[in-house]
Parts: sequence; C-alpha cells; structure tokens
Amino acid sequence: MSVKQPDQTRDAILEAAFWEIYRHGFQAASLTNILAKTELTKGALYHHFPAKQELGLAVVDEVIRTNLEAWMVKPLRESTEPLATLREILRTRARDSTAEKVMLGCPLNNLMQEMSPLDDSFKTHLRTVLKAWQDAILDALHRAQKQGQVRKDVDCQATALFIVSAYEGCASVSKNLQSVKEFRQCLAQLDGYLEGLQAD
Repeated sequence: MSVKQPDQTRDAILEAAFWEIYRHGFQAASLTNILAKTELTKGALYHHFPAKQELGLAVVDEVIRTNLEAWMVKPLRESTEPLATLREILRTRARDSTAEKVMLGCPLNNLMQEMSPLDDSFKTHLRTVLKAWQDAILDALHRAQKQGQVRKDVDCQATALFIVSAYEGCASVSKNLQSVKEFRQCLAQLDGYLEGLQAD
C-alpha cells in the first residue's frame, strides 16, 4: 500500500517538531523554524495540528513513544533472556552516546521537567510513555525471575521504577555536566546494579 501525501506531510511536521522541541524545549519551540525545515505553509501545519499543544502531544505520543518502543520495549518483549538484553541495551546506549546527545539530554525527561508542572495534558501523555517504559522493564524482570535469571527476593515493581529513574538521572546529570564520560560512568554503575540482581 502506498503512503499518502498527507501522511508524509504529517510525518515531516512531527519529525521537524521533535527536533525543534528537543533542542529548545516546548515553550521556546518555534513554529516558524518547523515550517522552514519542512518547507510547508502555515495552512498545511494547522491542517494537521490546529494548535501548538496538539503538535507537542503528538510528538510525545508518536515520536518519543515510538522511539522508546524501538530501542527498549520491543527488544525486551522479544528477548528470551530479558535481563541480559536489558543490560546490553544500556551498554549500547552508553557506547552510542555522543556529545550532542548528552548535551540535549533525554527528550522524555526534558519534557517531563518542563511541562508536567505546567500542563495536565502533557503530564498525562508523558506519564503514559513513562508507564509503558516501566511496564516493559517490569515484564522483563518478571520473566527473568521465572526463568531463574533474577533472584526470587527482588521486588520487580520497585526495581523497574528504580531502573527508569536511575537512567533518567544519568541523562539529567550528565546533561548538566555536558559530559559523555560521566554518562557512561553512570550507566556502568547501573549495569553493575543489574548484575547484582542475577540469581546465583
């Protein structure tokens, strides 16, 4: 089935909006910049997204969540060794980190810090993405526990919350420090924590 032009236009707007919000935050994001990157008219933008808030929420639901699904949720869901897969995902994240990625931080975390205190709609949408992430790790830990890969005394619910929180803390602190080295060191400590969950 061929992709319709309106779908391509919408996707182009979302991609440009994601990068504009990622670099500048939602409140400072410029619709003019987004239009310049897409070479679209205001009419085309407002046809798909009548309000800036609607565009921002679509970025959360369709770009940030989709990216999270690709790099974390899907690999965990499909893994037969979920704890090992989780550790490898984080190691890959550390290896692939760049100065720009560290400088910009985590797009989900950035929006949670900026918009959750200000806008209930953003808070709800961001919470949904965060819960999907936490639930993916929780499911992975439960499966690993049933397979004897994770200790029976591990509280999977609390551990999943801690892992997500620790990752976001690594991203936030290293963003402030503007240091790839610190980001990798922080994720190495998280990897050590995950190693400690293994059953004997």
